[in-house]
Amino acid sequence: MARLASNRMWKWTVGIIAVLCLSIAYAASSTAPQASKAGPTIVIDKARAGEHCVEDTAFMRKNHMKLLMHQRDETMHKGIRNGKYSLKKCINCHASTKDDRVVGSDEHFCQSCHTYAAVSLDCWECHSTKAKPVQAAAASTLPAAAASVAGEKK
Repeated sequence: MARLASNRMWKWTVGIIAVLCLSIAYAASSTAPQASKAGPTIVIDKARAGEHCVEDTAFMRKNHMKLLMHQRDETMHKGIRNGKYSLKKCINCHASTKDDRVVGSDEHFCQSCHTYAAVSLDCWECHSTKAKPVQAAAASTLPAAAASVAGEKK
């Protein structure tokens, strides 16, 4: 009886080793399906306004949302709109060179990273996704501001 049990154990062991060897050989063979390269990718255009971001890349990937939320609080509660980490500055620097946007497809700066990380983008419920030329925006607000000041003095 002991010899019969030993014979069965030996057959099981050989069977398991054979299955493992065949699995390894299949995985290594060229006929095995290769890992799919399809899927989200991160598209990062070179920053347009300068040589580098306001902080190093690793820091920004980890902390950009904290910085934006802090700047949001500074703007909303204290009226400080010219912070180093303002969303407007990010958009103006990182907008696509093709259409001046940061969202719209997975080829845009913000959307590509957020799709890759499976994180929703809710900034755009209130904010524009398109970069605005700094000089043109400033020039277009000057006449209106001057007119309102002139109107107040009368």
